[in-house]
Amino acid sequence: MTEIAHFINNAHVASTSGRSQPVFNPATGESDKTVALATTDEVNAVVAAAKAAWPEWSKTPPLRRARILDKFKNILWERAEDLARAISVEHGKTHDDALGEVTRGLEVVEFAVGAPHFLKGEFSENVGTGVDSFNIRQALGVVAGITPFNFPAMVPMWMFPIALVTGNTFVLKPSERDPSASLLMADWLKEAGLPDGVFNVVQGDKEAVDALLHNPDVKAVSFVGSTPIAKYIYETGTANGKRVQALGGAKNHMIIMPDADLDMAASALMGAAFGSAGERCMAISVAVPVTDAVADALIEKLVPQIEALKIGPSTMKGAEMGPVVTKQAQEKILGYIDSGEQDGAKIVVDGRTFKQDKQGYENGYFVGGTLIDNVTTDMKIWKEEIFGPVLSVVRRNSYDDAVALIDQCEYANGTAIFTRDGDTARAFAQDIEVGMVGINVPIPVPMAFHSFGGWKASIFGDHHMHGMEGVRFYTRIKTTTQRWPTGQRTDAEFTMPTLG
Repeated sequence: MTEIAHFINNAHVASTSGRSQPVFNPATGESDKTVALATTDEVNAVVAAAKAAWPEWSKTPPLRRARILDKFKNILWERAEDLARAISVEHGKTHDDALGEVTRGLEVVEFAVGAPHFLKGEFSENVGTGVDSFNIRQALGVVAGITPFNFPAMVPMWMFPIALVTGNTFVLKPSERDPSASLLMADWLKEAGLPDGVFNVVQGDKEAVDALLHNPDVKAVSFVGSTPIAKYIYETGTANGKRVQALGGAKNHMIIMPDADLDMAASALMGAAFGSAGERCMAISVAVPVTDAVADALIEKLVPQIEALKIGPSTMKGAEMGPVVTKQAQEKILGYIDSGEQDGAKIVVDGRTFKQDKQGYENGYFVGGTLIDNVTTDMKIWKEEIFGPVLSVVRRNSYDDAVALIDQCEYANGTAIFTRDGDTARAFAQDIEVGMVGINVPIPVPMAFHSFGGWKASIFGDHHMHGMEGVRFYTRIKTTTQRWPTGQRTDAEFTMPTLG
């Protein structure tokens, strides 16, 4: 049994906690490795290593920091297949989906390489007579990332490239369900030339999280996960004087208007609802067709496609959907389907009946694609995030009713509308109370040079991730106002300076 341990000062370090838990292959339900669970003392030691590395790293010219990230980027390009395989084995997503995850993370590394440009400050000459003023952005110090199981490579790369290139040192606490990707990236950062202590990985559970939140040397915390935990991270971190960005859950809706291209909409829903087995915070889990005629026609197109989904392990050629991450997740998703049926919704395609018969994978955590019609807003399956391959259909009679449905949801991460009408699309983009909007685009995840984040219960904190919002989160502004003597010393001034 192999134990996955920590990465401190550019070296793999075995845990001394005596605590660990198994890491499973979701496709087989079996485990051949464990992950260490750090103690508070171990976390504090990791933070101390990062703190010791910070003074020199923060004073390293941005161009040199960017060159290291550029080397890391090239390594990622060359070894994307290796990272994707590590993701699939522990998460369960298909190999192609894992490759897509790596690519979306790599795009943030590409953005971070531009640090010499986006770290340029502002300068104002003669704000007063003979007085100039300028500002610069400086690193915070030691920052931490607490990342989720569903994107074990991409979400960390939404954080650490920008944190590092702006001069911070970083402590990553990955999900204990799929921790191996974090160590691969750590090894490759070392290979790219990152100095000791600048990037560290600590494995662990809630004890490790709480240790990071309470350690006074951690200046900022980034988090992605469920809304209850995001709220806890935000409240605990800010109570301890930290800057916090905590991204939470989602319940993403897609409106299908009567003038929409239904083939396009159905195809988009297939990928957005069932890609990665629905374990995405940007998955479309609710289709909102406007009028019964649109709903009936949409369902007619969806049913054969859902029934034909190729579900299997990542090693299966042509697999479109893999298992969910754990046995507990599988049972929870099946429970949601049961709940919808008990509440009176119509199970059109029932994923509970799916059985994996491929040899060696019979005990994997598979759930079939599920389509549920006649879902109403008083049902649990509409109110709560299912995080599985379940697509609910909530019928509405008008555009206004559809928008009102979305706006009453407590989550506001992403949304989409499919229509041919520019006026409707423009109104939707302007008025909907959601952070990320797609127009005939089902999963509107912004590119790395824009920023990612939702509204309402989908985020806690003032800054979204990556792009310039990420730069602002990991830096603070220092403004200097200067006047140089003319050679003749003046008497002291005791009145408030007006600089005029």
